[in-house]
Amino acid sequence: MARAFAEIAFTPSVRSIQEKQGSADSYGRLLQPEVRGGDRLTAREAEFIAGRDGFYQATVSETGWPYVQFRGGPRGFLKILGETQIAYADFRGNRQYVSVGNLSVDDRVSLILMDYPNRRRLKIWGHATTVGAAEAPAMVGALQDEDYQALSERAVIITIAAFDWNCPQHIPQRYSLDELEQLKLLD
Repeated sequence: MARAFAEIAFTPSVRSIQEKQGSADSYGRLLQPEVRGGDRLTAREAEFIAGRDGFYQATVSETGWPYVQFRGGPRGFLKILGETQIAYADFRGNRQYVSVGNLSVDDRVSLILMDYPNRRRLKIWGHATTVGAAEAPAMVGALQDEDYQALSERAVIITIAAFDWNCPQHIPQRYSLDELEQLKLLD
C-alpha cells in the first residue's frame, strides 16, 4: 500500500471511521510527506495485468451512482502503454453504453483485477479517455488481438492515479475452465 492510494481512498469520513476503529495511526503513516509511490506500475503489476482475461470496471454516473461492469477478452487484452498508462479495446456488448456514457461526463474509473487461483487482487484508479474506432482505427486495431472475434468500438486509455494490492483474506479460490485444463484436471 502506498501514498497515491491513501490520498484517493482515505477521505475525511474514512479517516473518521479508522479513528473510531483504531486503525488510524497505522494507515495515517501512508499520508506522511515522506511516503511516496503507488502511481507507477512496476514489472510486478505489468506481469499481473498481462495475465488477466477480465476485470471489473467502475464508473460514476451523473446522478452519483457507481456502475460496475465486467470487461473480458483474451488473456492480456488490457495492455500496458507505459508505467502510468494502460488501455484496452472496448468490444461491442449489449449496446447500453452505460460505462461510455458515464466516462463522457466523469473520467474517473476504478478497476479490480482478480487472480482467483492465487487469491490475488489488484485495484487501479485512473482517468479514462475514449477514442472511437472511426476516429483512430490504427490505435483501436493495435489494442485488439487478431485472433479474438469481436467488434472493437473504441479504445479506452487509462492514466493511472493509484493502484493497490489487496491481502488474500476472503478471496475464494476458484478456477476457470481454461485454468483447469492447464492443470490437466479435466478429461
